Amino acid sequence: MKTKKRVYYTLIGLYGVFLVYSWQFDFTLGKIIGRNFFDFLFSMITILPVSFILIGLFEVWINRETVEKHFGHASGYRGYLWAIILSGTTVGGAYVAFPVGHALYQKGARLSIVLTYIGSAALTRIPMTIFEATFLGPKFALLRLGVSLPLVVLAAMVLGRLFDHKKS
Repeated sequence: MKTKKRVYYTLIGLYGVFLVYSWQFDFTLGKIIGRNFFDFLFSMITILPVSFILIGLFEVWINRETVEKHFGHASGYRGYLWAIILSGTTVGGAYVAFPVGHALYQKGARLSIVLTYIGSAALTRIPMTIFEATFLGPKFALLRLGVSLPLVVLAAMVLGRLFDHKKS
């Protein structure tokens, strides 16, 4: 255990030394890596705290019965539709989709519906779809959604069945 921590801290220290060296001696690639790291860190700091607060409120305010009714085994195909609609309103991409998916699963959502939510969160975000329709045309945006979403749902159903059988 101590060896893993030592390696971890050594790597972080070496990364820090590399960044300082890059800025000190004008190493362009290192400066770009450092800038990308701090841009990513800033985006994480601005998105994650708010999303974790909202997920915590979801855990407290939403009843398990409500989640089971709309996303559980008895929801049928409506659960997939709800997952796609919910994923379209998710802000923050995968940073938020995975914790929300976990919260849904803990509250009784069917695994295939959670997988549909996570998969479609990358495809159906409303701002991204509007941006895409503006620059590539609404026909392209609708075609992409019409092809991608059924494939996401189909893959989620297959994976859900596969993992449900392994669990039993």
